[in-house]
Amino acid sequence: MGTVSGKPDAVVVGSGPNGLAAALRLAAAGLRVQVLERDARPGGGIRSAELTRPGFLSDVCASVHPMAAAAPFFREFDLPSRGVRLLHPEIPYAHPLDGGRAAVAHRSLEETADGFGPDGPAYRRLLGPLVDAGDDLVEYFLGSALRRIPTRSLPAMASFAVNGLPNVRWLARRWFRTDAPRALLAGAAAHGTLDLTRAITGGLGLLQGMLAHHGGWPLVEGGSQRMADAMVGALREQGGEVVTGHEVTDLREFDGVPAVLLDTTPRAFVRMAGDRVHEGYRRWVSRYRHGPGVFKIDWALSEPVPWTHAAVRRAGTVHLSGDLEETVAAESAPSSGRHTDRPFVIAVQPTVADPTRAPSGGHVLWAYAHVPNGSDADLTDRIEAQVERFAPGFRDTVLARHTMRAPEMEAYNPNYVGGEISNGEASLRQMLARPVPRWNTYRTPVPGTYLASSATPPGPAVHGMCGDNAARVALREVFGVPTAPPLRPPAT
Repeated sequence: MGTVSGKPDAVVVGSGPNGLAAALRLAAAGLRVQVLERDARPGGGIRSAELTRPGFLSDVCASVHPMAAAAPFFREFDLPSRGVRLLHPEIPYAHPLDGGRAAVAHRSLEETADGFGPDGPAYRRLLGPLVDAGDDLVEYFLGSALRRIPTRSLPAMASFAVNGLPNVRWLARRWFRTDAPRALLAGAAAHGTLDLTRAITGGLGLLQGMLAHHGGWPLVEGGSQRMADAMVGALREQGGEVVTGHEVTDLREFDGVPAVLLDTTPRAFVRMAGDRVHEGYRRWVSRYRHGPGVFKIDWALSEPVPWTHAAVRRAGTVHLSGDLEETVAAESAPSSGRHTDRPFVIAVQPTVADPTRAPSGGHVLWAYAHVPNGSDADLTDRIEAQVERFAPGFRDTVLARHTMRAPEMEAYNPNYVGGEISNGEASLRQMLARPVPRWNTYRTPVPGTYLASSATPPGPAVHGMCGDNAARVALREVFGVPTAPPLRPPAT
């Protein structure tokens, strides 16, 4: 079982969450599906490994999964039925501030607002309608990629548009008078890897904040790799095949295969397609922009991080950069090709919710900061200084560390061009025309070949919807299946 006999009906190149989602949707239609992965292990952006010391398990890339908790694909796939347990930290995320203070995002919107004193009512007015309409917002943004007029929760949709289209600096100043909610909103927006003075960064902050109160920011017990392993196992149950250690360089390898779906970058598709891509499409792909890269550190720790503020010790994700203006300045630097002495740092402490990640008494922590695309700079000292700033004595807890510079991130996963982990800048233009300005952006100029990566709508994050959407298009256009069948439940 798990081996495709003869030529497959469909091939998927790349085994990240989008590639595996595409394969599962195709297999649900009864097709013989083969997934090809260049690495020795499937998973793409959801792989885990012992990077620092034996017994200390790190997520190499994605670790916190608000989109997976909310996305229609993963709700249908039903992770718990596949043995994948999502663990919720007591506090989804926190943003420590100088002077021993912190802005804290609790699961409860009310509890979060209560912590903002005079800005509490404004926080409720801004986020409350979005949380109430959370299911509709997720369905719209993940399913339609902004290409149709919303028909449900219209007041909340209108509020999101009005407040989300501008930049987060403007939004935070307009709604809040104190530095805590301003910093919290900016830190959430900075996950989008954009200069925070650019349009739609307000929407990125609102969406991330809404998800914290709606479905949470969970981690996977035992590491993100378990999500990939569950998806691979489900595919094999249906007769599909995953072949690792197989790098695809030429689409002619698949001559005679009806459908080919690519969980790759647009430029990788153009290289593989060669002269089968017309000049207009090639020109548009050459204009597709990649944003800042990341420098990442994983640590093995002898004890929990000694955060000054007690609530930060219970948070799964911690944003390190001080107030709104410092965060804006930190994120402007890499976008303009500069490094900064005080980078914005995203840190995740998985053992707060999942003690299985380390031996008894030990802990793991990882963090990254944005750098100019392709930068080979080592930010270890600057990142650790930001941690020490809010957790004096942190360096004394470090048993071992592992670092990855931006070029090493790309070597690890070719979809991370220049170390950028979004497979293309998530700007307003590139979210509306991703990766090229055409209505069906999954279809390529090569008949039967589709892009199924986060370079297509709805864009980056672990939600599987890029692959699922591409598979639905392929089923309709290649196999004449107008309505994609539901995913198959686990074998009993």
